[in-house]
Amino acid sequence: MTQTLKDIKSRLISALQPSSLEVLDDSAAHLGHLAADSEQGHFTVIISSTHFVTLSLVECHKLVYQALGDLLPQKIHALKIKIIK
Repeated sequence: MTQTLKDIKSRLISALQPSSLEVLDDSAAHLGHLAADSEQGHFTVIISSTHFVTLSLVECHKLVYQALGDLLPQKIHALKIKIIK
C-alpha cells in the first residue's frame, strides 16, 4: 500500500467517518501518462457516509475533495469518486 493511498484513507476516515470505504490505486493502468519520477497517482474512492444522506452528489464530491485537501494535485493526479447512499 502506497503512502498516498494510506493518506487518502486516513483523511477520509477522519473527516467523513465512512460506513464503508474502499480506495484503489489505479496508477498501474496509466503507466507512461505521467513522468517516471512523478509522485502523483490515479485513485478510485468508493465511499458511503451518513454525511451524504441529505446532500446532492456534487455536494458529496465536494466533501471528499475538501477532506483530501493538499493531496490534490500534489499526490493525486486523477480521482474517480463513487458515492454510495
